Amino acid sequence: MTAHLSPLLKQATPVVVDHALGSWIHGTDGRDYLDFTTGIGVTSTGHCHPDVVAAAREQCGKIIHAQYTTVMHQPLLQLTEKLGEHLPEGIDSVFYANSGSEAVEAAVRLARMATGRPNIVTVQGGFHGRTVAAASLTTAGTRFSAGFSPLMGGVVMTPFPHALRHGWTQDDAIDFALAELDYLMASRVDAREIAAFLIEPVLGDGGYMATPPRYLQGLRDRADRIGALLVLDEVQAGVGRTGRFWGHQHTEGLVPDVIITAKGIASGFPISAIAAPEAIMSRAWPGSQGGTYGGNAVAAAAGVATLGVVEREGLVDNSAERGAQLLDGLRRSLGDVREICDIRGTGLMLGVEFGDPTAPAGSAGAVEAARLAGAVQQACIDEDLLTLTCGPTGSVVRLIPALVVTADEVDAGVERFTRAVHRVCDGAA
Repeated sequence: MTAHLSPLLKQATPVVVDHALGSWIHGTDGRDYLDFTTGIGVTSTGHCHPDVVAAAREQCGKIIHAQYTTVMHQPLLQLTEKLGEHLPEGIDSVFYANSGSEAVEAAVRLARMATGRPNIVTVQGGFHGRTVAAASLTTAGTRFSAGFSPLMGGVVMTPFPHALRHGWTQDDAIDFALAELDYLMASRVDAREIAAFLIEPVLGDGGYMATPPRYLQGLRDRADRIGALLVLDEVQAGVGRTGRFWGHQHTEGLVPDVIITAKGIASGFPISAIAAPEAIMSRAWPGSQGGTYGGNAVAAAAGVATLGVVEREGLVDNSAERGAQLLDGLRRSLGDVREICDIRGTGLMLGVEFGDPTAPAGSAGAVEAARLAGAVQQACIDEDLLTLTCGPTGSVVRLIPALVVTADEVDAGVERFTRAVHRVCDGAA
């Protein structure tokens, strides 16, 4: 009998990788693909950055696995020191895990223990992971949480200020969302039982939609007023992805209580973390934090190297500059395509949405929008450009270049994406 991968593991592209470097994946088919997926925002310093490769190789020759509640190892201490240079003032205590989902669950556990309260308020459209608790907090699509109920209790959802979806101004959407949150606390969940508000600074699978600063500040104000924590899921938006080191830094003066990070922190090695003030972290119960592989020595060494590359090569600034170039290029080349309703981006986290955003989910309009986005994503492959789709109804194509992407690679990406869009949309017309 021959074993094979689960039939549920559907690839977004038919590419089989031979090797990869920087922004390029070289397939076994002999083609060179410009990678605007980066492992869903993971390979932040590009594929196989020599500094990261060297650090991992060197660490493999010292010790591969040193379980960090048994013995401590230097890479984890170094990573904590390097990460601390980027954490907001007062956030000085870090716990490491393996994945974004695991870090989200650790943050929820901490929030409940630190406050003695049971409920977590999540925001519609958020993605926080696929494990049971993380999926219970996820509303970016039913595919993440359907089919294995009952889900974790103590989760309440509040609307995201989605101006495009409702056809409103951003200010009207923010006012509506904050008013609905206040109404939720009056009608569904007592403020005295809310442990935390949990939100992404930029929605990931929910559609690459930036959370408006005034809304984030509104959550901060309400958390302070009711004694709850503000937990920011920076798994995808952190480590320079949005043109700031943290996605929440686009909201001037905002300081969360807990930050969750993973993905780009180690350029593809599996490591994640939560960070909080020691006064909050110390309120977690003894034994509630741990794990066999959390803070793995090789992954931590890769994390140290990654943060070093981000600093030395100015990748946060490059993310802002190349992101603005990519956004401007897409808007100039595709602004007159009637099938596109929005082209948006924050740093190197860009989304192109198709169809009528006000069309009800499940309607013919929503189905057609998803078809167009999927067709464009597939057409990109013929242009040797790799992209992904996202959004609750699948109507958004997302572009996630590596933070090392060059101006020439951005221009090439715009040209290839534009050709793919016109092939699909001109054919549809």
